[in-house]
Amino acid sequence: MMQADVTIVGGGIVGLATAYAVVQRHPGSRVIVLEKERQLGLHQTGHNSGVLHTGIYYKPGSLKAQNCRDGRKAMVQFCRDHEIDHEICGKVIVAVSRDEVARLQAIYDRGQENGVRCEVIDRARLLELEPYAAGVKAIHVPDAGIVSFGQVCQRLADIVRRQDGQVLTGARVIGIDYRQGRLTVESTVGDVETRCLVNCAGLHCDRITAMTGVQPAAKIVPFRGEYYELKPASHHLCRNLIYPVPDPAFPFLGVHFTRMIDGSIECGPNAVLAFAREGYRKRDINPGDFGESLGYSGFQKVAGKYWRMGAGEMWRSFSKGAFVKALQRLMPEIRREHLTPARAGVRAQAIAPDGRLVDDFLIQQAGPIVHVNNAPSPGATSSLNIGKTIVEKLPGIN
Repeated sequence: MMQADVTIVGGGIVGLATAYAVVQRHPGSRVIVLEKERQLGLHQTGHNSGVLHTGIYYKPGSLKAQNCRDGRKAMVQFCRDHEIDHEICGKVIVAVSRDEVARLQAIYDRGQENGVRCEVIDRARLLELEPYAAGVKAIHVPDAGIVSFGQVCQRLADIVRRQDGQVLTGARVIGIDYRQGRLTVESTVGDVETRCLVNCAGLHCDRITAMTGVQPAAKIVPFRGEYYELKPASHHLCRNLIYPVPDPAFPFLGVHFTRMIDGSIECGPNAVLAFAREGYRKRDINPGDFGESLGYSGFQKVAGKYWRMGAGEMWRSFSKGAFVKALQRLMPEIRREHLTPARAGVRAQAIAPDGRLVDDFLIQQAGPIVHVNNAPSPGATSSLNIGKTIVEKLPGIN
C-alpha cells in the first residue's frame, strides 16, 4: 500500500496547483496525485480558452474575487519564472446598446471595488482597440491576458515530481474508506493510506464527496459550451478579447471572441445541457449521467426557470445561422463563411437542491478531507491561490 501525507484526486490545474503548494510550503511531505485519465488536464483544464482573468465581474469579498486577484498575479509570475507562453493583451467589455450602459457602469464599479485596473471608454477609443466591435461604450481592462494552461499543468507536475511527489495517471478512484481516524483511498493503481485528502475531481467532484460519506452541498450538472473559430483569413476582425455585458439573470457570460495563445480565435460559447459528464459531442450520451441530471430536483427547478433561454441555446447548437446572429451583436461584420466549427468544452455547473446556480467557489471540509465542489471560471486563473488556500486548511502535515 502506498503512503502519503496528502492525496489529491484530480490531475487538472486545481489539483496540480494544490500538489505544488504542498511541496513548496511543506518540503519533505509525501504527496500523491491520482488522475483517472492517461494524461493530465484532459477535461475542463484542457478545454479552457486560456484567459487570464482580472476579477472585474465578481462580487467583492467573494472567494472568486479574492482568489482571482491574487491568483492572477501568482500565475503571471509563475509563467515568467518558468518561460510559459503567455501575453497580457487586454480585453474590452462592450455595451452594444444604450440600455446596457447602466449594467456596464455597474461592472466598472465592481472592478474598482475589486482593485482591477480598468476604464470606461467611448466608441472612438473602442474602435482604436477593436475596429470591428459594435458598441456605444465599453470597459477596457488592460491587465487581462492569455496563457497555455496545458503548459502550466505540465510544469506543475514536473516540479511536484522533482520534489519526490507522485503524479499518477490511469488512476481512477473507486472507493474511499475513512473510519477510526484511518483514511484509505482505493484506486485502480493501488490503495493509498493518507493523512489528508483533497478532492479536485472537477466534473465528478460531487461523486467523490459522496464516497467519503459527506453530502455534497450541490450536484454537478454538465453543460456543453460549443465554439466556432475564425478562419485565418478573418483573424483581422478580432485583435484580442471582446466580451459582452453579461446578463445578471444567467450565470454564463454569453458569446464572446477570444484570441488564444496559439493565435487562433474562438467565438462562443453557447451553453446546452450535455447528455454525459464528459459529453463533448452532441452524440455523446451516458444514460446514467443524463438520468441523474434530469432526475435531480435542483436541475428541474433551473429548467423550469430558464427553459426559454435554454431553448435559444439549443437552437444555436443546431443552427449556425442563429449562432452567427448572436455573434453579430458584438461584431456586425461576422458572416457564416468566416467561421469553422471548433472544439467544445463541458462546464461542471454546480446546482444546489433549491435550484440555485452556485456562482462562487465552493469548498467543503470534513476533518482531514477538503472537497473543491465548484471551481468554475476563473478557477484556472486562480488555481495557484486556490491551492495555497486549500493547503492552509489541511491539518497536521509536515
